[in-house]
Amino acid sequence: MLVLPEALTQLQATACLRMLVQGLRAQQGKDVVVDASALKHFDSSALAVLLEFRRECLALGRLFVVRGLPDRLGNLASLYGIVDLLPSDLPTTVK
Repeated sequence: MLVLPEALTQLQATACLRMLVQGLRAQQGKDVVVDASALKHFDSSALAVLLEFRRECLALGRLFVVRGLPDRLGNLASLYGIVDLLPSDLPTTVK
């Protein structure tokens, strides 16, 4: 599981994305889970980082999930119409 920092604003966005991509390359398996529960100070740059990281995951054929998305950030994602791009659960397979 990859963990977002407590602060993710425009000032931290580039470094955070770099850290996530490095973590992605080091991870085994198809599922990539990002834990956002530590986020306390953020702006819309946090959404930009998550969306770009989602693109990186999908380009590698990996499944992307965000856990612990703060309510305020989830509301912002809803306002922008992108909340469905930040799934909180892995898809279940039908048997």
